[in-house]
Amino acid sequence: MVESSSGNFALALAFYCRMLGISFVPVIDPNCNKATETQLRLLCERVEKVAIRDAADSYLKSRLSRVQELLVDLDSAYWPNQYANPDAREAHYRFTAGELIAQAGPLDYLFVGVGTGGTIAGLSHRIKETYPGCVVVAVDTEGSVIFGGPPKKRRIPGIGSSIVPPLCGQAQIDHVEIVPEARAVEACGTLVAKYGLYAGGSTGSTYAAVQDYFARHRPGATRPGATRPRVAFIAADRGHAYAQTVYDPMWVQQLRAEAVQPVGVEALAVN
Repeated sequence: MVESSSGNFALALAFYCRMLGISFVPVIDPNCNKATETQLRLLCERVEKVAIRDAADSYLKSRLSRVQELLVDLDSAYWPNQYANPDAREAHYRFTAGELIAQAGPLDYLFVGVGTGGTIAGLSHRIKETYPGCVVVAVDTEGSVIFGGPPKKRRIPGIGSSIVPPLCGQAQIDHVEIVPEARAVEACGTLVAKYGLYAGGSTGSTYAAVQDYFARHRPGATRPGATRPRVAFIAADRGHAYAQTVYDPMWVQQLRAEAVQPVGVEALAVN
């Protein structure tokens, strides 16, 4: 099994393949959290780590290119292709949405972070079928190209993409919120301070989107007879893997400095 992932999906495949006695080769990049990389190297005999940025100043296309090379080099290798596999959409339609409806429904608003598109594709269809008036808000990060924004260096894994994943085109989306990474870090701090929720970067992005969206829109219930809106957002990661990034003051300081750095300064310094 070979797959491009630097986060939860790689860990899930690593555990599952170990259980089945199948060799798994994750293809990761420098944005992979140290804790996640350590776990992968414990679980997998071979871990491929790319180091060259692609034209979008990201690593995704480099990871995908390495996956294609490994499929040729390795005997009987299989690539699940989480960016286009309909089983990803179906799993979220059946299981994630089923859990969400049972525990949080009925819903007026749903905020979902977008990376491969599988989560929002599955959730949006099931939620819209169950609660037709529910507003689905896709959350992306600044620098991702999924919704047509310009490419930019990104440092927080788990959200955004330097390609437009085919699964995203299958989602039913009402609005899109683009969140800067510094804003996501700020939201992570708010979740800890206010709710004691130690969450990762993609969760921080989604929570920031909730706050920013309702700062501009007056919340209202979409369900007949409801007086107060019910809002849900997907918290897809925990904070432990981000202890040395999102929760490290020095890392955050560098992130904020890069966010205000004029384009071309780094290149001038190198030359």
